[in-house]
Amino acid sequence: MRIVIAEDDPLLREGLALLLRAESLDVVATAATPSELLAAVDEHEPDVAIVDVRMPPTHTREGIEAAVEARRRRPGLAVLVLSAYVERAFATELLADGGARLGYLLKERVGRVEEFLAALHRVVEGGTAIDPEVVAQLLVRTRDDARLDRLSPRELEVLALMAEGLGNTAIAAKLVVSDGAVHKHIRSIFAKLDLDPADGTDRRVVAVLRYLDRR
Repeated sequence: MRIVIAEDDPLLREGLALLLRAESLDVVATAATPSELLAAVDEHEPDVAIVDVRMPPTHTREGIEAAVEARRRRPGLAVLVLSAYVERAFATELLADGGARLGYLLKERVGRVEEFLAALHRVVEGGTAIDPEVVAQLLVRTRDDARLDRLSPRELEVLALMAEGLGNTAIAAKLVVSDGAVHKHIRSIFAKLDLDPADGTDRRVVAVLRYLDRR
């Protein structure tokens, strides 16, 4: 796994690099600015970029914009975005194109090394990783969508774990139920959210987006 880290805080940037190298992962470059990130992606062709949301010069959304441009230059690049706070727009934006090979974690998650590494591997392997705290805080903003009120408490639990990027087997293990039970819950979620399999959309992603959307 070839990794580029883009983070303007030098302590966090070098700390991440040390952590990953201690796990025998190949950190090929670090960057302090969006332009340095893009140059590193062009030069090193990494498998994944770990990117801070807020980077110079304005510390607003430069990290997100640089990540989008990096994926345009290197299709298939996995991106794991780090943020100090829950920012709903960034979470939903990450999922807007299908969510594959994308993750959004709070920076505090880095200190939980096993969870951080699991999320990193998940996005590199083609999945999605959304911080559980992000999901928990966004849940309270979904109540205006009446369709979500149709879901049972267990179905909401399953949808929350889907939003974290977990697959059916991982959800089953988390809830201590069978894979078949999870499959039934997901089919029910799709039905209650009026997601038609014939419309050509990825129903799993659409369900998660509705969950995260605070319309």
